[in-house]
Amino acid sequence: MQINRTGAAHWAGGFKDGKGQISTQSGALKDYPYGYASRFEGIPGTNPEELIGAAHAGCFTMALSAVLGEAGLKADSMQTTAKVTLESVEGGFAITAINLSLVASVPGTDEATFKGLAAKAKAGCPVSKALSAVPITLDVSFG
Repeated sequence: MQINRTGAAHWAGGFKDGKGQISTQSGALKDYPYGYASRFEGIPGTNPEELIGAAHAGCFTMALSAVLGEAGLKADSMQTTAKVTLESVEGGFAITAINLSLVASVPGTDEATFKGLAAKAKAGCPVSKALSAVPITLDVSFG
């Protein structure tokens, strides 16, 4: 099975003074603004790093749900945040790290078992695999 999804970006202007819009095939984002200010100065709008973070958090959490199901478990609640670090490095900018932070409540298991299942989901998540050139860490809060 092969599934294709698309995202698109439009840009006009220079690096610092230009303006862009990002859209997704689903329409969840349609001509959503992004630019230098939203990427580097904290001005409202989106940026590629937070979109990668949202995609990674969503993929990992869904993968963990599948791994839990294989183990006969179901989460009451899982909340994942992906912190994507963008740094100035020799030759420009690079994503240098991603930290997944998970807070979960899963009845019927213990913390050690759950952490093992979460690690399995992190390794198997398609977005984790796509981003494997970047160090990806996982912190788990279980309760």
